[in-house]
Amino acid sequence: MKIVHPICCGMDIHKNIIVATIATTDSKGITTYEQATFSTMNRDVIELRDWLISRNCRLACMESTGKYWIPIWNILESEIKLTLAHPKYTKAIKGKKTDKKDSKWIADLFKHDLVPNSFIPPSDIRQLRDLSRYRYKLTYIKVSEKNRIQNCFTMSNIRIDSVVSDPFGKSARLIMNDVLNNPNFNPEDSKKYLKKSLIKKEEQIKEALQDINVTFDQHLKMNIAYDHMDKIDEYIKTIEQNLNILAQPYDSLIDLMCTIPGLQRRSSISIIAETGVDMSQFTDAKHFASWAGLAPTNNESANKKKSVRISHAGVYLKPLLVQVALNSIRDSSNNYFTLKYNILKKRRGHKKAIIAIARMILVSIYHILLTSEAFHPYDFDELMNPIIKDQTSSKSLNEEDAINYLKSLGYSINKLELSSNNE
Repeated sequence: MKIVHPICCGMDIHKNIIVATIATTDSKGITTYEQATFSTMNRDVIELRDWLISRNCRLACMESTGKYWIPIWNILESEIKLTLAHPKYTKAIKGKKTDKKDSKWIADLFKHDLVPNSFIPPSDIRQLRDLSRYRYKLTYIKVSEKNRIQNCFTMSNIRIDSVVSDPFGKSARLIMNDVLNNPNFNPEDSKKYLKKSLIKKEEQIKEALQDINVTFDQHLKMNIAYDHMDKIDEYIKTIEQNLNILAQPYDSLIDLMCTIPGLQRRSSISIIAETGVDMSQFTDAKHFASWAGLAPTNNESANKKKSVRISHAGVYLKPLLVQVALNSIRDSSNNYFTLKYNILKKRRGHKKAIIAIARMILVSIYHILLTSEAFHPYDFDELMNPIIKDQTSSKSLNEEDAINYLKSLGYSINKLELSSNNE
């Protein structure tokens, strides 16, 4: 096999140690190896960097093991060109696995350029990504607290969540504050908290609050959960403010992305945090969609196609794009994706249609970031303003065109005869 990298390094990284192997291949194709072990303390990682430079090794490959590769990357990336590999591409043979053998195996794969490089965005995008993902996780924690409160409703015979559409809306929250803070709560008192459409449900809400049984444990849990939700809202607001500050250098691109129906600024920032803005990292839009987990997988053997479901990639990006797709088909200001969705839904069903719309949005984002042009797909005008053909203006075939048409269908023109009326 061809040696692509004559001098390169393979690193097996753990929490406390790094095993590095430099593979040096001479002009005759003979490879020699030099191994060393370092701790993951910053001083030793700097020593590892100096060791690589002293051996004239400027290329290194490592596995993406948890978060342990990140501090190593932070120190080495300024001097060493690094490749981060998914563990499935560097998996060694079972039964012959040690740290030193793993390190040598990675170096051997890398010298032949057999390890695909994982996409690692620049430092400023990584900061955006870290905050965006933390916001995502805080949102899930908030949802967990909401579920916990609704369980407390059930345990306490509170049926307000069966009456109102949002048991955490303003009116419902005011009612529950009174329930938790007023020992002498009377369902009649709920009337003063009702606003807008809930005024019509006054009697139902009173009935939902009759004979409630809030025990000490449920009272305590609900108080803590409500306070926790309020704190989480404050944290999310702080994160969003800082995300806006960090995203300021990309405001022009974010504005262009917001021309896509259903896509708003907050979602645009989260998408950029995952994908970056340099689309040259991806071969084309299809590669980009595959990386995001929105492309069908290939699973074929003996001319038999097995499951072609979308892959598990894009853990953070794919759910976000699905939410954007759901929002886009409800966008009344621009029904481009609504029309696309309705066409697909008839043939493929709701779920596949939404995934298809999410992919269309991702492809649109790819071209916007690549060309810095606003959203305007090639079929936009045709889909939004269809040309209705006038049936009355259709022209009939003349004699020559009719004969040519019959010839194209395989008829023999020599057997045609004029009728007596045309003689």
